[in-house]
Amino acid sequence: MAVVLLAGCARYRPRPILPSETAASLEARRLDNPSFKGFLEKNLHRQFDVWPPKSWDFETLHLAALYYHSSLDVARAQWQVAVSGDKNAAARPNPTLSVVPGYNISAAGGLTPWFPTVTFDIPLETAGKRGFRMAQARQLSESARFNIAAAAWQVRRRLRSSLIDFTAARLREMLLQNQKSIQERIVQSLDQQLKVGAVSSPELMLVRIALDKIRLDLTDAQQQSREARVRVAEAIGVSAQALDGVELTYDLAQPPPTASIPTSSEVRRQALETRADILAGLAEYAASQSALQLEIAKQYPDIHLGPGYQYDQGDHKFSMSLTAELPLFNQNQGPIAQAEARRAEAAARFIALQAKVIIEIDRAMAIFRISQENLDALESLVASQEKLGEAVEAQWKAGAVEQLHLLNSKIELIAVQLLQLNGRAKAQQSFGTLEDALQRPFGSTLSPSIEESQRPKALKENKP
Repeated sequence: MAVVLLAGCARYRPRPILPSETAASLEARRLDNPSFKGFLEKNLHRQFDVWPPKSWDFETLHLAALYYHSSLDVARAQWQVAVSGDKNAAARPNPTLSVVPGYNISAAGGLTPWFPTVTFDIPLETAGKRGFRMAQARQLSESARFNIAAAAWQVRRRLRSSLIDFTAARLREMLLQNQKSIQERIVQSLDQQLKVGAVSSPELMLVRIALDKIRLDLTDAQQQSREARVRVAEAIGVSAQALDGVELTYDLAQPPPTASIPTSSEVRRQALETRADILAGLAEYAASQSALQLEIAKQYPDIHLGPGYQYDQGDHKFSMSLTAELPLFNQNQGPIAQAEARRAEAAARFIALQAKVIIEIDRAMAIFRISQENLDALESLVASQEKLGEAVEAQWKAGAVEQLHLLNSKIELIAVQLLQLNGRAKAQQSFGTLEDALQRPFGSTLSPSIEESQRPKALKENKP
């Protein structure tokens, strides 16, 4: 009874999941959460006098994604599963107790017919099996820990891409709205000239078609803006309604901090040594080595000590047995071969991952340089178009050209500005891709550790 009571300390506690409650909890995630405010102030190292802030930039939204996104919850839960494996691996095998009551039906008179036997079986692991098992579990938990950082980078990548798309679509919408207004004035001007016979109907039809195209582009930009805003909410881990009234900002005109970007060889070396998935792959390979060591150690049989006691008709008899498996027909060759194959597989996966990282780095560097060169050309083109527009406006004020000529120059300027906007968005996206390939935030002081990116306990307690 004492053994049973001591072994039954743990109790099962049901924790059912109610879809209605979990859905309500997800819908309740908002950026003005007081608990999230404390998390934000801790990681930004500053206090918010006004809460919530009027505008949210990429860094603050990134922290919101680290706080709310469900994929990080899954990665943390997987880490906890791996950590619990450490305790399982460190557990020692329990001894067993056997009680065998015996009864002698031919016992002589005056002697008890009972001769009970009590036997213990104490297992002793040999060849360091427990140490190899613990090392394997520790390395697997380390791999799961690095997977949290890898998941965080995926969250950061999706958020940045969605925020850039949203900002570009919103600015494109503003430029197209301005372009539409100017084109409408051109249509009105040519319509009046058509009435007096100054222009032909085909000429007016061409500008009307151009106006219709601008309206279609404007509708498309508005749709892209709405869709990108929803993707931003998805990347943060909140509902789209949680962003109602929230001003999202991303400065596309700010050039990337190219001075802090190392050369291609340095990028490749750092990525091959410090990326979270690289470190996770190394930990998995180390775990496969420990698993092979464990299987090799299993060639040596464990020893079982069996102290026993028997009460036989008033005599107290003690015994000691020593039991071990004889590896005559099986020396654990099959599991050893499987462990060797798994180690080779882990090595192949790691090498393939390194090759993939090298290609990602090279591609990201090439795209980034091309996008920068393209953006420089676009910036120069816009500057030239602006000077031309200023010259045309000066001529119009002096009465040297008609207003229609001035409006056309403004249309051309907006067309070039749309190209510039597209170039800036691509440059920012390519810079983000380079950050993702290296898994290092260039020019940013914000880099929460794996542990700091976890949610406060107060939020976890509200979850089923």
